[in-house]
Amino acid sequence: MDGIDLEINEGESVAIVGASGSGKTTLLGILAGLDSATGGSVAILDYELTELDEEARALVRGEHVGFVFQSFQLLASLTALENVMLPAELRGESLAQAQAVSLLDKVGLGDRTGHYPRQLSGGEQQRVAIARAFASNPTLLFADEPTGNLDTATGERIIDLLFELNQEFGTTLIMVTHDARLADRCDRTVAIEAGRIKTAVQA
Repeated sequence: MDGIDLEINEGESVAIVGASGSGKTTLLGILAGLDSATGGSVAILDYELTELDEEARALVRGEHVGFVFQSFQLLASLTALENVMLPAELRGESLAQAQAVSLLDKVGLGDRTGHYPRQLSGGEQQRVAIARAFASNPTLLFADEPTGNLDTATGERIIDLLFELNQEFGTTLIMVTHDARLADRCDRTVAIEAGRIKTAVQA
């Protein structure tokens, strides 16, 4: 990253676009506190991430942040229901199972709760991943190429689902994508080139 100056407002949806190697995923990792910046500052809500150690950043992520990845990142040994329950269970919430069942219903997988990831298609796995991301009631949702491993028709359904849930939960959405359809649905598009912001376009 080189001279990035970016502010994202509560409830906004922002697409980060650019060629491979331009720094999109690095920027996402720094914004989410997964990677540490060597200079400058990064703030989420009232937390100055650059002043926190990894344990403290992890607590902030656990409390406020959800993730959706291109490779789904589901735990193979857990069922769809157990994967979605996991964030709430880690926080000690008593209604983790009921919430997970409700979310899986919302993403159209109410009849697949007992299936393991290997028994689900790519689109179904991504729907489980989206349900899991929203199970933590995140203030911020980071998505890294959420349609990258999906065919066009399945990708369209995932895009619709992501924005429907985002609107319902009022989450701030920040995503890296090569998918023009996905970027066009966002409030703002930020183009990155060689670690710098090239353009920022309001929808």
